[in-house]
Amino acid sequence: MNGPVLHVVGTRPNFVKAAPVVAALRTSGCEQVLVHTGQHYDERMSAVFFRELGLPEPDVDLGVGSGSHARQTADLVVALEPELTARAPAVVVVYGDVNSTLAAALVAAKLSIPVAHVEAGLRSFDMTMPEEVNRRLVDQVAEIHFATSPEAVGHLSREGVDPARVHFVGNPMIDTLLGHLDRFDPAAARTAHGLPGRYGVATLHRPANVDDPQAAGTAVRALRQAAAQIDLAVPLHPRSASALRAAGLEDTPGIHLLEPLGYVEFMGLVRGAAVVITDSGGVQEETTVLGVPCLTLRSTTERPVTVTHGTNRLVRHDELAPTLHKVLVGEVTPPVEGPPLWDGRSGARIAGVITRWLECHG
Repeated sequence: MNGPVLHVVGTRPNFVKAAPVVAALRTSGCEQVLVHTGQHYDERMSAVFFRELGLPEPDVDLGVGSGSHARQTADLVVALEPELTARAPAVVVVYGDVNSTLAAALVAAKLSIPVAHVEAGLRSFDMTMPEEVNRRLVDQVAEIHFATSPEAVGHLSREGVDPARVHFVGNPMIDTLLGHLDRFDPAAARTAHGLPGRYGVATLHRPANVDDPQAAGTAVRALRQAAAQIDLAVPLHPRSASALRAAGLEDTPGIHLLEPLGYVEFMGLVRGAAVVITDSGGVQEETTVLGVPCLTLRSTTERPVTVTHGTNRLVRHDELAPTLHKVLVGEVTPPVEGPPLWDGRSGARIAGVITRWLECHG
């Protein structure tokens, strides 16, 4: 197989995970192609990440945009097929669990192109989450599985994946965080958004919290109770902004609504926060490494290592205010030891596996 390594990215978490892998493969002299599906297309959700993370300009931007899960996934499949056919990659590398990830894996599998899945084996065991459907299906067709935690390795084993195809490499998202750590300026971020010395950050975008008006109302009530204890900076994800505004978040004292932020500015806010409230998987990981208490408004997480080895706590909406109080008075402390292999060298490990695989299959 003499074709290039073709990376498919589509959303801001993909960009953060892909950056250290692309950089490590570039160092090895590997031919690469970067395809951006355009699933996230807003300047603040896409282009700014390429600039800040040192990612090369995409070789192609499909510009698929948003839509229902079915329509978006179908559009992605249709757009990706001619690109993969024309470029004939040796392997397609996909990241995470978004619709772009699933679409690329399906197209590659249909064209008999091997798939490498970065962040394989994560499981929430909640099939109402679109991401859980995506990640399970991708792992079924992947040839190479890159796991970020020991639990993920165990899930893949129980699902019958050949252990020779599973590689425990750590977390490339943490490579990016550690590589840019000296750029995260809490004081500058706080000043830019008029926040007090002690503040929290909140992000919500999961369908279970924002897609249904009743669910959005419940989430907003929980955030209002939280904001009575500490000011909250709330960057609004495009898919959740209208629902949260309609539920009354905009009129809440102590809530500072922000437009989507670039990676460096957002991580500066998170680094300086007294607490983070979220439903994001990636934020659970980032707060774990930064040592910032994280309260996740979900009943399950596909990243349990952030609970056992990190700062994360799963809370129901009615548990948020009392748990937040415990955090703010110092009753909740993180474990001493962090997750294994979250050391900033995951991209190099992934690149090493891919180059060895290419040598064996060339």
